[in-house]
Amino acid sequence: MKDATQAGAHPGRRREVLALLKAAAAPRSIAELAAELGIHPNTVRFHLDALVESGDVEHAAAAVGGRGRPAQRFRAVRRMDPAGPRDYLVLARLLAGTLARTPDGVALATAAGHELGRRLAAEGPADDDRPMGRMLSLLDRLGFQAEQRTDGDIVLHSCPFLEVAHERPGIVCGAHLGLMRGALEQWTTAAVITDLNAFAEPDACIAYLTAVAS
Repeated sequence: MKDATQAGAHPGRRREVLALLKAAAAPRSIAELAAELGIHPNTVRFHLDALVESGDVEHAAAAVGGRGRPAQRFRAVRRMDPAGPRDYLVLARLLAGTLARTPDGVALATAAGHELGRRLAAEGPADDDRPMGRMLSLLDRLGFQAEQRTDGDIVLHSCPFLEVAHERPGIVCGAHLGLMRGALEQWTTAAVITDLNAFAEPDACIAYLTAVAS
């Protein structure tokens, strides 16, 4: 047989507990929440524990006065909803468009990518002793679906900024070129990426390498 906590442990009930706390003018006790929702206090306690752990709810100072141990009180944490909608494409288009309107926009994008590439290479796991192995792993983590051809060049079968790359290829591909160059520089390899050919093939971009160390 399910206990009172298990019986009311569905996500909808948890949202109801949180909604009450958000609407409340003052911190609420478990007993108050249970009475208003018409559920067992253990069920409320179960959901409150989960909401505190997720950072949506926090303990408030217990009410003073009266006899016996003061009841725990809770309140909703005031913050923007971390589960709210996201639209990074709008931001990417805004930034790429702004850079494209500056005389040195491509150079700035390449430099920014270079700095990020160095940082990602320094922070990332050393999951391969070969610099090019690390490069492919890094690019895959970023969503490029990369592979290295027998001639040494790197083929990128996917672009995480595809829509913006079609609109602003110089900016987006400049940033990606800088990223790869920065990573290789951080790994102090003799491999040099000379260019990145955007949409060199219908389903791929190609990064050209020279002086690849054995």
